[in-house]
Amino acid sequence: MSSPLRLLVVDDAIEHAEMVVEFIRSGDAWPNAAMKTAASYEQALAAFEAERFDVAFFDYSLGARDGLSLLREIRQRGVFTPVIVLTGRGAEEVAVEAMKAGAADYLSKANLSIEALERAIRHALALHAEELHRLEAEAAVRASEERFRALVENSSDALLLMDAEGRVTYLTPSSERHLGWKREQMIGRSIFDYVHPDDREHVGQRMADALEHPLRAITQEIRFQHSDGDWRIMEGIGVNRLKDPSVGAIVLNARDVTERRKLEEQLRQSQKMEAVGQLAGGVAHDFNNLLTAILGYCSLMLDEVPQEDPLRQDLMEIQTAGERAAALTRQLLAFSRRQMLQPQVVDINTLIKQLEKLLRRLISEDVELVTSLDDDLQPVRVDPASIEQILVNLAVNARDAMPVGGHLTIETSNVEIDDAYTLTHVSMQPGPYVMLAVGDTGRGMDAATAARVFEPFFTTKEQGRGSGLGLATVYGIVKQSGGYIWVYSEVGHGTVFKVYLPPARTRALPRPNDARPRESAHGWETVLLVEDEDAVRALAREVLRRHGYIVLEARHGVDALRVAERHPDTIHLMVTDVVMPHMSGREVAERLNTVRPHMKVLFMSGYTDHALMNRELAPGSAFLQKPFTPETFARKVRHVLDSTASPAELPRS
Repeated sequence: MSSPLRLLVVDDAIEHAEMVVEFIRSGDAWPNAAMKTAASYEQALAAFEAERFDVAFFDYSLGARDGLSLLREIRQRGVFTPVIVLTGRGAEEVAVEAMKAGAADYLSKANLSIEALERAIRHALALHAEELHRLEAEAAVRASEERFRALVENSSDALLLMDAEGRVTYLTPSSERHLGWKREQMIGRSIFDYVHPDDREHVGQRMADALEHPLRAITQEIRFQHSDGDWRIMEGIGVNRLKDPSVGAIVLNARDVTERRKLEEQLRQSQKMEAVGQLAGGVAHDFNNLLTAILGYCSLMLDEVPQEDPLRQDLMEIQTAGERAAALTRQLLAFSRRQMLQPQVVDINTLIKQLEKLLRRLISEDVELVTSLDDDLQPVRVDPASIEQILVNLAVNARDAMPVGGHLTIETSNVEIDDAYTLTHVSMQPGPYVMLAVGDTGRGMDAATAARVFEPFFTTKEQGRGSGLGLATVYGIVKQSGGYIWVYSEVGHGTVFKVYLPPARTRALPRPNDARPRESAHGWETVLLVEDEDAVRALAREVLRRHGYIVLEARHGVDALRVAERHPDTIHLMVTDVVMPHMSGREVAERLNTVRPHMKVLFMSGYTDHALMNRELAPGSAFLQKPFTPETFARKVRHVLDSTASPAELPRS
């Protein structure tokens, strides 16, 4: 139910005011109206301050003051109650003056009636409703304009308006922030003045498309010159609103995607390296089995061929080529992060100092080696031999980049990587790191070369001076060690490789002295040999027999269980491949351990996927990496047999 009409009648002749009240109460429209009267100017102001009214009647004459003055004053005070002026003077004269003052209507006292009063009230209420609606609409428009202005001026994108020829007619403050140019520097100039020369033709075609298809969104990615001279990659959307009278321009919304494109390129590069790594690891696995047989039989033949035999030189050439192939395979495994590492807590500064003499021999005399090592460097958990390989590969790469000499700098420090740094370096996590930097003052690289520098077989050296695997190996070792590597280079200003490794939680231990007398590789024990590759199994069998062992052969895991079951005597050692059909080496060892608990186990594999090895082998399991030489294989077998530890406790070496 609607609330009753609230009405105020102001007249210095109170009987006239009461008459108006009585007329309205007598009518059918608002018999329950809440009506008040005021006999003076001051009483009227007090009434408006006390409450709100829907309609007011003002007498034109209020003693020393008049009703129109009262009307103006309440408007100044923010009161917008519709006012009907009552007058005893000439109607037309008062009407003009009242309308100018803002009255909703006027009535002559000489013609007052219930119908006239009700008609005037309805008219005043209708006008007031229209006025409120207009004010609300204007407020909404102003709010919308303010929102639009705030949106445009604080947009994260650049927003420009252009004419049909591409001349800039307007740009927002946000455009100045993104593009670097001030408004007065761009307005009136062609947008093509800022577009990269190689992109102008295509941008012109897209501009023609926009002119031909009004209101259609035209997208384009362009290189735009910033005021600092750099080229920024801008992703733009243009809409032709030239025929829209409220716009009259081509609207261009552009976003700087330079950093996003860099991150996407880093991600693509990372995915490509991962895919190539998987391929390289698979190839290396197959090569390892082949090289084990080639190098093994070559070594056995060299043991039999006399020094003066002309075939000996041919065998040595085969052995040299096989060793080079094995080294290449090891590099592929390092790149693919599938080599077997032996991590331990070490001080990188100590490794650098121990390697410094070797590094000075590797670099030419006109290259000066400078070290800057942090005295408080935190230890890291890595394979020391792998870190040495990183240093050697980076030093050789730096040497080759300085054919006329220069400076090679090796630096270490503790660093804290924040969120801002990780935003521009894909996959890197914030936190503390130990940083190893190797820099040179050589020729440097352009961005395209630097983007491919870690790819296997990619090299800028002339043919015959490099395999293209040195930096790929470094990349793989760093990744497998849980670290990150980034290259910073500029043509003519040298190159810096920065390696970030997570710090270890424990202190570094001194490296053991490996100098010890060579033990005899011969024996008499019984060895169960389990290998699915025929050539590798035949080689291992021959080596074991030549060294005095009794050999039981099995082609796979199921065959091994059958051979072990039929053999009545002790089996001292099982030598088994890790990955085989039917049953893995670990599964064979577990099954036989229940019936032959004292049998020791030596695992071997050419497939060195780190995750696979950790899954298949218990910590400390004895392991031999393919390819191996007969001498290495025989010594490893003797070492495992002579160890007093249980198979699970043997160090992986």
